[in-house]
This record gives sequence, structure tokens and C-alpha cells, in this order.
Amino acid sequence: MGAHQHVLQQMTEDLRLRGLSPNTVDVYTRAARIFLEFCKRPVDQLDVQDARRFLLFLICEKKRSAATVNVYNAAVRFLFAVTLNRTFNPLQIPRQKMPKTLPQVLSRPEIASILEHCHNLKHKALFALIYGSGLRVSEAAAIKTQHIDSRTMRVFVQGGKGAKDRYTVLSHTALQLLREYWKAYRPTHPEGWLFLGTYSLAHITSAAISRAFGDALKRAQISKEVSIHSLRHSFATHLLEDGVSLLQIKELLGHASIRSTTVYLHLANVTSGMLSPLDRPPSTDKGNISAHA
Repeated sequence: MGAHQHVLQQMTEDLRLRGLSPNTVDVYTRAARIFLEFCKRPVDQLDVQDARRFLLFLICEKKRSAATVNVYNAAVRFLFAVTLNRTFNPLQIPRQKMPKTLPQVLSRPEIASILEHCHNLKHKALFALIYGSGLRVSEAAAIKTQHIDSRTMRVFVQGGKGAKDRYTVLSHTALQLLREYWKAYRPTHPEGWLFLGTYSLAHITSAAISRAFGDALKRAQISKEVSIHSLRHSFATHLLEDGVSLLQIKELLGHASIRSTTVYLHLANVTSGMLSPLDRPPSTDKGNISAHA
């Protein structure tokens, strides 16, 4: 086993010991592998200057986004601080400042159009479940039959982000589509996965759901820069417009902090029915001056 492979294996173990998700483990180890291949130096000779050169290469030559660079940054920091047990001043490799952009939201008619133009019943039921319950795509992919509770109209999300369980609302429309899907597909799997992959060996992948969503967008002729995650954003935004409190939405989404949920205050159409002060007629009350004379 080469020196790099040995270090990457140890890093994988270090990440797993912290209970991080398999996806995080894969992303971090892949980023560390790319970093080690970039450096072309023995591991025991690597230092903070190597990290700086690598990150500058990503920023200046590869033109990677701030979010992508920050993922590599976090992986390299973990590699040095934990796996290699070498500390350095983290200020020497600062995180990129993230632009504060608002996520795109689909309107209710647009979502209806996407479902209408979705010709695959499995995908249609998936999209309805994601929007109707505010699920992350990974959560929808891994949903199990026993997690759909039609008696209490709730969906149980097992091991969501941060390995947290939660309940969220079950849509009547989504439930009807799920029943139609069940009758048509009769999914059976020892793990209880509701949406199986192509060969029925495991549940459907997030990538497959995203591709199907992209196809539905094209058929619906929606040109917005949106992704499957936009259904979750739309769920929260529309709930807020319907008068549901931020605290309730926070719990349904599984946010750790209310600060993550407040972004929907900027997305919801809170100005509906509101009158600008410029459009109000000036006051004709002339009694104020004499009242204080």
C-alpha cells in the first residue's frame, strides 16, 4: 500500500470515528486525494504552503466556486489537524467568503406543471413527496415504506442531516400518488426502501432523482435556474405565505438553527396586500398644531 493510500485510509477511519455521513466521508477523502496528487511530495514533507498553493490553484486557475473551495479547505484542514496530527495557523488558509444569494423558488403553478409533465409515476410520486413534505433529495431517496404514516398524515425522516430523526407533514395529494405508485410497482426490498433503483438492489440514488427532475423541467418548459432542492425551498416559502410560523417550518425542515429558516422571510411574498407608505394619501388632520399651542 502506497504512502498516500495509507494516509487516505487512516483519514477515512478518522472521519468514521466522528460519525460523519458516508457522503461526507467520500467527499473529504476524495478532496484529500486530489490535494495529495497535486502536491507530488512525500506526505511527511507537506506543510501549510502546500495547502495555500493548492487552494490558490483551485481559485485562480480552476475558477472553482467559493463553496467548492471551502469543501477542499475543510478536507485539507482535517487531513493536517487530525490524520497527520500537524497544527498550523488556520488564518493562513482562510475560508472563502460566501456570496449571500437567495435560493430560487418555484411558484405553485410551476410545480403543478412539473408534476403534470412528469410521465414516470415513480418520479412524479417522488417529486410530490419532496415538495409536499419539504424533504432533502437524499431523505426522499432513502425513505422506507413504514415511514409513511397515513393515519397521522406524517412522514418519518430517519437519520436526516446531522443524523437527526424528525417528523414532517404528509400531503394528501402525495399520499394518493404514493398509493398509485405502490399498486403499479409493488416495491419489495429487505430494507423496506420505497423507491428502488434500476436493478432493485438498493434505493434510488439522489443523482437519478435530480436527472429525472431536470427532464421534467425541460418538458414543462421552465427555464429558471432551479434544482431538485428548489422543491424543498418552495415548500418552506409557500408554508410561510400560508401563515405557518417560522418555528414550525424549522422543525419540519429539520434545521438545527432558526437562522437557517429565516432566509424564507426574504423569499415569501410578504408584500401581498401591503400598501406602500408612498401610496397612502397625506394626512389632512390640521388639529395637531393647535392641540399643542
